[in-house]
Amino acid sequence: MAGPGYGKRSAPGQLPRTNADFPHLLPREASIAAYLDRLAEGTDISVKTLAKHLPYGQCALRTALNRLQEAGHLRRGREHINGTGGGSSGSARWVTRTWFSRTARDETWWAAFTRGDVSEEEGPENEGSGRRSRPATRSRAFILLAALGRTAPALSLSYADCVALEPQVMTWFARGAAEPEVLRALTAGLPSPVHSPAALVRSRLTAKLPPEPAAARPALRVLECGTCGAPGRPEVLPGGVCGPCRGEPGPRQHPATLPSARVHAHAATARAAASHPMERTQP
Repeated sequence: MAGPGYGKRSAPGQLPRTNADFPHLLPREASIAAYLDRLAEGTDISVKTLAKHLPYGQCALRTALNRLQEAGHLRRGREHINGTGGGSSGSARWVTRTWFSRTARDETWWAAFTRGDVSEEEGPENEGSGRRSRPATRSRAFILLAALGRTAPALSLSYADCVALEPQVMTWFARGAAEPEVLRALTAGLPSPVHSPAALVRSRLTAKLPPEPAAARPALRVLECGTCGAPGRPEVLPGGVCGPCRGEPGPRQHPATLPSARVHAHAATARAAASHPMERTQP
């Protein structure tokens, strides 16, 4: 696995996995794509790490990843995220991303994804057309209601009650509530006796419904050239490669970053100048 916040990230809205997802790729690229597709989120998929687990050298893997990029299955870049810890370690920062999509995407889709115009919960294209639907399974909400009597016997519900109350519990989940929170709201301070369990549950689900969460801002993303790492807008990185790396005329732009040692040196010079202001006036 890569470090926290790094590694593979799956693109949203992919088609369901099949036994022939990459027929348009060469055999080597298809096998590597199938391997990447089955890796967990956050897995280190750098060339050096992949070479330790696949029967290909680093040069062959680098070429294969570039071809996956050209075919619309992969993009490299950076994403702005907020830290979860306190102090400086919990501040917002840019992290390196490698996005992988089992479903090949064109330049328009990747541009929309970079802008944040693609829903992270987007459903796959043509979902359900010509496919047999899976057998229905019980939702988290139904399971919680059906088991409510085990926590509070006075709130034992019938099948019809669970079906009727299920949408209300799903609303709680949609607003970020977890099962323990819903259970506390339904079972704390119960009257004795409970004359109508379903009516009491319905009343509490309505009266104690948490507020809607604040709308999440779309993630800030910047794509980078898969060859030289220069950042750029999606429209100037067709196939994930910048113009100079494709052989087009123009200056090659590298990311403007300073080594940490130079940053510390500049900071020390600034502090020294601030602590000795008279020295700056001497000839």
